[in-house]
Amino acid sequence: MPTTPSTKGKKSATRNKDAMVRIKPKGKRARSDAYDLYFRKVLNQIDPGISISGKAMVAMNSFVHDIFDRLVTEAVKLAKYNSKVTISSREIQTAVRLLFPGSLAKHAVAEGNKSVTRYTLSVKNAQIAADRAHEENLEASSV
Repeated sequence: MPTTPSTKGKKSATRNKDAMVRIKPKGKRARSDAYDLYFRKVLNQIDPGISISGKAMVAMNSFVHDIFDRLVTEAVKLAKYNSKVTISSREIQTAVRLLFPGSLAKHAVAEGNKSVTRYTLSVKNAQIAADRAHEENLEASSV
């Protein structure tokens, strides 16, 4: 009987006496950096009957990647100027103000602040719920 190669961590192939059966490894799909799903969702909210071509989707995806790269580059520069190793919401907010013109920057900062506030509240609520559950478990185990 032939020996099988080592399959550490994944199932690539198993050998049977009669035939070789291929088993595909289960796992998560590779994450792509495409925003087309989100473009389609927003477009559907605006007008459900309208669609977007593949070339337009590629252009929009490139645009978002370019803006994202510019924001990250500027935020990293700001963090280095302030001798920090972590980019916080403050650096992102300043990068947005530097890169975006006038009212676009104002609206982007307002939406960013709203998102950060919503996230912070959800984290606090989750922590409060976890603390309550922990206290209830302690009370139940002591009785």
